[in-house]
Amino acid sequence: MPVDITTWHLEQTDPARLRPAAPPTDPVDITRAELVSPELNRYLYTAVGGDWFWTDRLAWTWPQWRDWLDRPGVETWVASLRGTPVGYVELDGHAGGEVEIAYFGLLPQFTGRRIGGHLLTAALERAWSLAERWPSLPATRRVWVHTCSLDGPAALQNYQARGMAVYNTVVEPSATPAATPGPWPGAARP
Repeated sequence: MPVDITTWHLEQTDPARLRPAAPPTDPVDITRAELVSPELNRYLYTAVGGDWFWTDRLAWTWPQWRDWLDRPGVETWVASLRGTPVGYVELDGHAGGEVEIAYFGLLPQFTGRRIGGHLLTAALERAWSLAERWPSLPATRRVWVHTCSLDGPAALQNYQARGMAVYNTVVEPSATPAATPGPWPGAARP
């Protein structure tokens, strides 16, 4: 049965607009995964997005993941709490000086601890400095993301609280499955 899905497109066009979040309740490390690892990114994609209908990449093969991750300007940043991955952000730098926050989120059991705002602050800082790590890319002039009504309930508010502004809203019907795919088939997570 079709359901109306609202998609918000947000942008930040000046790094001075970044409003940092308060620190998380527990110390969180944010580290760049510098080696291309399709297994790591697929794990993060399904563990974070399984409850939010992230299905676009579920059918990707290992070579598709590798080819995506091996492009200049694509970076994965992993948030960890006491050595355990708790969330991630995937940045995608484009030749025109734009950086997309392609994927962003936390594993469900780590929400509500101010980690999301902290990770998004770090993601935006890294997006604005992407060209320093990828000299083939021009300086960042815009960071953008889209989120929708199927994403986590705090997603839109977090982006706006960090200084991103909505520049387009689209409402369209979608044939969404009755249930999310979850982190893996048969997980039976409580």
